[in-house]
Parts: sequence; structure tokens; C-alpha cells
Amino acid sequence: MTKGRLEAFSDGVFAIIITIMVLELRPPEGAALEDLGELWPTFLAYLMSFALLGIWWANHHHLLHITTKVNGAVLMANLHLLFWISFFPFGTAWVGDTQFAPVPVAVYAGIQSLAGAAYYVLVRVLFRVPGQTPALAAAIGRDLKGKASSVLYLASIPIALIAPAVAVAIFVAVAALWIIPDRRMERALEADR
Repeated sequence: MTKGRLEAFSDGVFAIIITIMVLELRPPEGAALEDLGELWPTFLAYLMSFALLGIWWANHHHLLHITTKVNGAVLMANLHLLFWISFFPFGTAWVGDTQFAPVPVAVYAGIQSLAGAAYYVLVRVLFRVPGQTPALAAAIGRDLKGKASSVLYLASIPIALIAPAVAVAIFVAVAALWIIPDRRMERALEADR
């Protein structure tokens, strides 16, 4: 089974999710520049989600790029990941509309955590595909950034209920952690050639 259709479908889903998120941005009621100030929670939620979704897409892209084989289990694991990622527009809108209220921020953290768990499952399923390139396991390695991100997202759920601003700071910290280029996949591909 080839991976081309899996990549194309996944990219399409990511693109649709970003489109849905931007369509949730509504212009202000008034025509004055200061009317934009009322939209700061919605815009900040969109900016945060766009950055996080971009990071998810980049990691997914790298993961599938290094993958040489897929099977039915991989297709299901990938759908599982896309299912949780498809909740980003919902979480983004709720956080923005409620001005980062505790419960919506906790739900947003839960969505991130569940997407992280689904990504972990996808990686493990890919490892078990017969004939998979050894470069995949080499590229993933100990995955310290992935593990740290998962722990931070899980910790941000109860934190959001007490101090939503701290939970949002955790989301920003996770994004900053991943903005630093992760060259594991490229190095593994170069070593595999």
C-alpha cells in the first residue's frame, strides 16, 4: 500500500481545518480602528491555534515523509489523529468567544492532549508495519520533545481550571519548543541514503 493518498488526504484535512478556523474570525461591528480591540481574544485564540496546527502539520509531514510503507492499521491510526485535530476549530472558537475562560481553555488543552496521544499511536503503528525503514525509528529516537509536550498539555488541563493564563502560557511554551527546527527526520533520511 502506498502512502501518497494518505498524505494527500491528511494535507487536505489540515487545509480545511485552517480554513474553518479563519472563517470563524468575524469583523468588528464598528468601522473604527479601536473596534478591533474587542476581537483580541478571538484573534489570539486563532493565532495560537494556527501556530499549533502548523506544528502538528509539519511533524505529520515529516513523519509520513520518512515512512516507506503503510497499511490498514496506519490508515485507521491516521484517521484517529485527524479526528482529534478536527476539533481545533471548535476549541479555538470557544476559547476566543469566552475570552479564555477556565473550562474552554481546559477543553482546548484536552484536545491538544488527545491529539498528542493519537500521534503517539500513529508512530507506534508505523513502527509495526512490515518492511518499514529503520530510518523511522532512528528519526523518532527518544522523542524528548514529544514526551515533554504531552506532559505539558496534560498538566495544562487542571491548571486551566485554576489559572487559564498559565495554561495558555504552557501552550505558547510548547509551540516555542517546536518552532526550533527539529532535524531528526532530515538527519535520519540522509543517513538512510
